[in-house]
Amino acid sequence: MRLVLDELYSKQIAVELRARGHDVVSVTERPDLQGLTDRELLRVMSEERRAILTENWADFARELEDAAAAGSDHYGVVFTSRRRLPRSRETIGLYVTVLNDFLLRHPSDDALLNSYRWLPDTTP
Repeated sequence: MRLVLDELYSKQIAVELRARGHDVVSVTERPDLQGLTDRELLRVMSEERRAILTENWADFARELEDAAAAGSDHYGVVFTSRRRLPRSRETIGLYVTVLNDFLLRHPSDDALLNSYRWLPDTTP
């Protein structure tokens, strides 16, 4: 699975995941992605066959519904919550561990085709 981290996450997570062999980028590393609306980001990431990591359930849930209604494919959204997976400088290593495991268990680009998941992931 190819993944983009939205602007809420440290780019260090992407750097460390790339060091482990994953195709992961951060919005903050790509000027062409900075400032895009959620809808625009979903469209661009669909073209790149990338899933999106975000905490923004409210907005992306709406975008996923709109994509389904329009018959538009996307490569998935991975959600986290600050309660279940806190986001801070001290938890970068935790994110790297959780995402590395998730990406190893979902290697194909279309693993989340037209769907979403919550992390931490408890499915086998």
